[in-house]
Amino acid sequence: MIRSLAEPRGGRLEAVDVDDLDPDPHVQFERWFAEASAAGVPYPEQMALATAAADGAPSVRMVLLKGHDPRGFVFYTNRESRKAVELEANPRAAIVLHWELQDRQVRVEGTVVRVDDDESFAYFRTRPRGSRLGAWASPQSRPLASRDELLRRYAEVERRFAGEEEVPLPPFWGGYRIVPDTIEFWQGQQSRLHDRVLYTRAADGGWQRRRLGP
Repeated sequence: MIRSLAEPRGGRLEAVDVDDLDPDPHVQFERWFAEASAAGVPYPEQMALATAAADGAPSVRMVLLKGHDPRGFVFYTNRESRKAVELEANPRAAIVLHWELQDRQVRVEGTVVRVDDDESFAYFRTRPRGSRLGAWASPQSRPLASRDELLRRYAEVERRFAGEEEVPLPPFWGGYRIVPDTIEFWQGQQSRLHDRVLYTRAADGGWQRRRLGP
């Protein structure tokens, strides 16, 4: 049962109980993502990605969610970047997607595995040509003397692939999939009485749901 509680931020929020959500968190995520998109949330695929080095030192940055299915949540990056180096040393990550218009967020924590080259290339070839060239040109997370150096590297790559319709997948670039252990759905409410439902992966591969205090 869904019950209306309040009208903050110009619209009514619906209270959420455990049984209001689908037993499968991936199905529920698709519903909320579709609702965010339909509501006009700018870039609903934006997410904060947190990783940690081998010594536990954390880092976080905004990236784009580029795939989601029952296997997990996918993003792409240079595999020599800081985030990738940290994931090689400590293959766990957390993400959060925040949709302000609906006062919702989804938090995911889990292990991280590499997306294979075929799947990475299938995504890579959908990117604008300039972005594909940029992936080749950027020494991501490493020092640059100046922006001119970056532009020079881009120009060199542009000449290298001039006349080639297909820009190949860089050997140092690809996807990562977060295989979730937990997925939390958070719905804001008045007086900080927010609704939080946590899905935890069970030993049999299924999911258990429970309500958390705000």
